[in-house]
Amino acid sequence: MDENPALTPETAHMPKREKLVIIGNGMAPGRMLEVLLDLAPEKYDIAIFNAEPRVNYDRILLSPVLSGEKSFEEIIIHGDGWYIDHGITLYKGHKVVEIDRAAKLVRSEHGAVEAYDRLVIATGSLPIIIPVPGATRPGVLTYRDLDDVTAMLLASKSRGDAVVIGGGLLGLEATAGLAEQGMKVTVVHLMPTLMERQLDASAGHLLAKALERRGITVLTGANTKEIMGGTHVTGVRLEDGREIPASLVVMAVGIRPNIALAKQAGIETHRGIIVDEQLRTSDPAIFALGECAEFGGATFGLVAPLYEMAKVLAATLADREAAFAPAATATKLKVTGINLFSAGDFADAPGREEIVLRDAARDVYRRLVLEDDRLVGTVMYGEVSDGVWFFDLIKSGAPVGAMRETLIFGEAYASGAPLDPMAAVAALPDEAEICGCNGVCKGKITAAITSKGLTDLDGVRAHTKASASCGSCTGLVEKLLQLTLGETYLPGKPAGICPCTDLGHGDVRRLIIARELKTIPDVMQALQWKSSGGCAKCRPALNYYLLATWPGEYKDDAQSRFINERVHANIQKDGTYSVVPRMWGGMTSANELRAIADVVDKFAIPAVKVTGGQRIDLLGVRKDDLPAVWRDLNRAGLVSGHAYGKALRTVKTCVGTDWCRFGTQDSTGLGIRLEKFLWGSWTPAKVKLAVSGCPRNCAEATCKDVGVICIDSGYEIHFAGAAGLDIKGTEVLGHAKTEDEALEIIAGLIQLYREQGYYLERIYKWAKRVGTDTIRQLIMEDRERRQALLARFIHAQKFSQTDPWAERAMGAEAHEFSPLADLSRLEAAQ
Repeated sequence: MDENPALTPETAHMPKREKLVIIGNGMAPGRMLEVLLDLAPEKYDIAIFNAEPRVNYDRILLSPVLSGEKSFEEIIIHGDGWYIDHGITLYKGHKVVEIDRAAKLVRSEHGAVEAYDRLVIATGSLPIIIPVPGATRPGVLTYRDLDDVTAMLLASKSRGDAVVIGGGLLGLEATAGLAEQGMKVTVVHLMPTLMERQLDASAGHLLAKALERRGITVLTGANTKEIMGGTHVTGVRLEDGREIPASLVVMAVGIRPNIALAKQAGIETHRGIIVDEQLRTSDPAIFALGECAEFGGATFGLVAPLYEMAKVLAATLADREAAFAPAATATKLKVTGINLFSAGDFADAPGREEIVLRDAARDVYRRLVLEDDRLVGTVMYGEVSDGVWFFDLIKSGAPVGAMRETLIFGEAYASGAPLDPMAAVAALPDEAEICGCNGVCKGKITAAITSKGLTDLDGVRAHTKASASCGSCTGLVEKLLQLTLGETYLPGKPAGICPCTDLGHGDVRRLIIARELKTIPDVMQALQWKSSGGCAKCRPALNYYLLATWPGEYKDDAQSRFINERVHANIQKDGTYSVVPRMWGGMTSANELRAIADVVDKFAIPAVKVTGGQRIDLLGVRKDDLPAVWRDLNRAGLVSGHAYGKALRTVKTCVGTDWCRFGTQDSTGLGIRLEKFLWGSWTPAKVKLAVSGCPRNCAEATCKDVGVICIDSGYEIHFAGAAGLDIKGTEVLGHAKTEDEALEIIAGLIQLYREQGYYLERIYKWAKRVGTDTIRQLIMEDRERRQALLARFIHAQKFSQTDPWAERAMGAEAHEFSPLADLSRLEAAQ
């Protein structure tokens, strides 16, 4: 056959085709070609170089291939026939090694050469390999393409242990896939919550719980130090010393644009290949597309912006006007049975408000973020059917004020007509169950209100038990009161901890125990918090309640504490801090005083004050000097006085029988013993003690939270005093014959306060609420209960009696004390 047939009248007048060469055959160039062939099917002769030895496939569906739900053939986008039908030359397994811009030639590693009029670089991205020892061992894989999936499927045949490093989108998809293949998987993630770029902390927590229910171990806040093994990987060692066995390690910590080829060719690059609105590089004949491209200082990894790029580039190559403008993106996790959706910008910022819906029974969480009467971001977990509608609202920027009241419920309520919860409750039949815990129906409650003349929630609880257990039906019971009593119903003052919840402190404390809630996100989801992450009122309270309820299980959340407790010093009005070392029972020594004097001189501390609690206060310490100050004080045996904390502050003493001619007992010795036994324990509010050696009360024990008056027959224990904004004398708790008994009584009292007190409630307010007689009965008349309280206190102290100053002097929480910039050095450099 003649290889150069004669021109026909039809072909003689056809314009000569330009040559388009594409480097890369991923989803973005595939979509670009589809659009281009629709817009200008005869404009180009096209050649594609694909480093992979196969046709174009849907990388989004690699996860179902890994889990066994799909085969490779099912995820092919363009098979061999498609390329043949469109006259496209596809070089499979040809990695391009050179772009000759002067000659307009492209050369592959196998020697194939193609000339181009226009060139598209779509080299995608490369997986980030964290630089830890053992990262190149056999058995360490990445997760980017079909070859990686094939290698993981082969490794999974062992049904052994796998570690996935990285809890982002790709890492979790790999985790779920390997688990489906029968491997025991641990996901190790550096950040505090999973998928922190796509989810807020609440949704990330729910996702972790869902994975754990599937038998997957989730370790957050975990930093990989080493990949262990010899000729093959055997495990992963974390920075905190934990070792996780593994025969397979998958690194999925992120990607970086693959720009080496463009850089080698002299094309302008930064993080990616820099392009303009038409995806044109610094060379007018060369374009960049997909994950390798950088526009406006940003690179893109999600499919939506990449497909938008593809449409713009196709139009540009077809000589039509188009411009790339990044828009809001949406994220879904491709793991069967886990439904989550996020879109837009849901970060906290001034001027924004949030609407939150939680349904603990169905494990549902929704959060909408509004700004200037428009929806700007959303996070959804569990029930995501309205995700597309919310996403459209974000992209359109349409005002949502008219449907503000019903927006969180989705498109079905988009009319904006406010829901009438009272009408819904009124429509319930009498047999409708209101209180599931106690099996109380609507009719029983309304009958009790009418027949017994009940007027408030406490009355309903007392006579029907409705709302008396978990408290989740409290709102319904209150509505029944309002419906039954009409205008005569006077609702009590809301007892919620803060606007984030209608539950009071007592309900929250009770439910934490009843439902075994052991993290802040657990509490917020189970108790249906109205905000996504709580606020400055509820987070510190929840942190304390969990710390006091689950010692040794709950890890103190520093970010849920105020600044003084985070940095373990009291901030002053000029931004400096005060440091108060602990002096046991108010006693000190020449060695300690010399150490304090040396610290004052060394760090030029401007003020030294003797406090009313028999301590020495160093005022005016710079924040970045705190660890060094503590280190020097530690060397002399001085530890934190917790003068900043909701904890034991001081035990003030008089000199007692050691020196005083009126002393009846060793008050100083008892004070020191009490302080060394009680220090370090977190309490609802600050706690101050005093021990006076005789009824003359030189240590002022009768206005403290807990006081001891030494008498000839032993020790008179006092409690519930105040000497601040409120002035109140103590109540007598009881008498102890020996020091041991006094210590047991006081520790039992402190533990009872720790278990019953509300956050920021001082002991005298707690005693007023609970009743001094009740406390006296529990502590003094029920020794078995008192000893149980003592045992729980001793257990908690195992996890509390560590000096926070010493830990931070050794480098813990170093970021809290590092200045953002050394201005003096910056000025000197200029």
